[in-house]
Amino acid sequence: MGELPIAPIGRIIKNAGGLRVSEGAETTLDKYLEEYGENISRQAVKLAKHAGRVTVNASDIELAVKEMQ
Repeated sequence: MGELPIAPIGRIIKNAGGLRVSEGAETTLDKYLEEYGENISRQAVKLAKHAGRVTVNASDIELAVKEMQ
């Protein structure tokens, strides 16, 4: 199991229109959300380093997401 809490992941699925959510669905989405978050974070760190900073800021995250689309 991942590091993200499962309850909010279940709510994400329910908010998207899911009536009932299996534990398997929650853990599968958890896996993909963590992987995507790690990829965004790695790119954001590269951007911060390229800018000569040691702190990742919101604009690094936003740019990383845009670059990954």
